[in-house]
Amino acid sequence: MKRTALLLLPAAAALALTACSSDGDSYSVYDPSDLSCATTPAPADTKPEWTVKGATGEAQIAPATKEHGPFIKVDKPFTVTDTEVKTLVEGDGPEVAATDTVYVCYEGVNGRSGEVFDSAYQRGQATDFPVSGVVPGFQKALIGQKGGSSVAVVMTPADGYGPMGGNPPAILADDTLIFELKIAKVGE
Repeated sequence: MKRTALLLLPAAAALALTACSSDGDSYSVYDPSDLSCATTPAPADTKPEWTVKGATGEAQIAPATKEHGPFIKVDKPFTVTDTEVKTLVEGDGPEVAATDTVYVCYEGVNGRSGEVFDSAYQRGQATDFPVSGVVPGFQKALIGQKGGSSVAVVMTPADGYGPMGGNPPAILADDTLIFELKIAKVGE
């Protein structure tokens, strides 16, 4: 009986490790020492995990993986009347609070043009900032999420840059914005 138990112990350990391993595409493990962002664009045939039908247009979004950045496809002009947030992949790190500083891989797309206006993925490195220092729609996407999570947000102009606009000509007055973001690190 002891011999059987000893033989089963390594098998049980291997099974437990296999159950915890990723499929190579998973990107939810919280590793605050890894602040790199995938720089390879998502394949054109990526299947969206979230499709949002707007007041006009439609947005399709899939999270970044370890191998490639996010997939964001816009049927323009895309506008929304309410800001919506969706957790695409739930992480296992600490929860983001309004007072935290975070490191985030993100890509922002303008709903009017369908063009990327800013991307930490293209730069290959997570960007750090205080949660309280970003537009309200980005705060809504961060607060309450866990480190390691991939999140998408479609935000109204009021939760973005509103009637003032942002970075002309990339973000004009009253543009709807779309972000996919990966919370790489929470704190410091």
